[in-house]
Amino acid sequence: MEIQWSRIKEPVFLHGDEVTAYRDPVGHYHNGVFRVYHTQVHIEKDGRYFIYTGMTQSADLVNWTDPVILTPRDQLLNYSSPGNIIMYDNKWMICLQTYPTPENQPFGDQTARIFTMKSNDLIHWEEPEIMMVKGPDVPVDKMGRMIDPYLIQDKDDKSKWWCFYKQNGASISYTHDFKTWTYFGNVKAGENVCILVEKEEYIMFHSPSNGIGVKKSKDLINWTDHGLIILGQKDWPWAAGRLTAGHVLDLRDQPEIGRYVMFFHGSVSNDIQPRETHGRASLALAWSHDLVNWEWSGGV
Repeated sequence: MEIQWSRIKEPVFLHGDEVTAYRDPVGHYHNGVFRVYHTQVHIEKDGRYFIYTGMTQSADLVNWTDPVILTPRDQLLNYSSPGNIIMYDNKWMICLQTYPTPENQPFGDQTARIFTMKSNDLIHWEEPEIMMVKGPDVPVDKMGRMIDPYLIQDKDDKSKWWCFYKQNGASISYTHDFKTWTYFGNVKAGENVCILVEKEEYIMFHSPSNGIGVKKSKDLINWTDHGLIILGQKDWPWAAGRLTAGHVLDLRDQPEIGRYVMFFHGSVSNDIQPRETHGRASLALAWSHDLVNWEWSGGV
């Protein structure tokens, strides 16, 4: 089915409210179906917050299924912030974080760690497995707080995989088997890193205090800044507080799509960010032919 971009009437496809927020989207496209995995924040009647990884899907970017929850209800875990999905060893693999809030605090504590889950069908997922990204000699309780993982295959060595994660900027580790990891270093960057490989360069999208920053590197060591994407934020009340967490898919080789598609979230106000489900965050989308000029639907 060819995407009819003019049929998309507004940027937002999942609206947050006072009891539910949608954050940290991860787009995936397979066999004509878009799936967007994301964080869901729910406030219950007694005031407790529970955080989940959820998923919604669409064939046309216009009609979306009701989001489903994929992870357990447990404030000591709060699996959330999926990073991306890869195919490894004939299975789909998604990376995500824990975000423990044992005292019902608004932000995850120091025990937050990063994990992978595997699937045969992109719907049913196996139990999470922790990524020991600091190396086999660093115990779990000494790894430090880490969130927002993202996996990317090395552009030159296809047996090598990199994991970016939020710790001291964006920290970076690598593995050849998803069992033994080696810490590599870090780069000054914000949250929710997303990496593309294009023309022998790594292109990073990340989240500073507002907007979606862009960096480029040929070696993962030396990075240069290439601007800030804010899309139509000035006209969007639902993103007035913050526009962030951009996840970009390169779908130019798909004839029915033929462009990059970005999923992101916006929150209504920084003043209510710690409560009211993290700014009543909503998920939205935009698209581009060149990663510089972005388009979105005309609605607000």
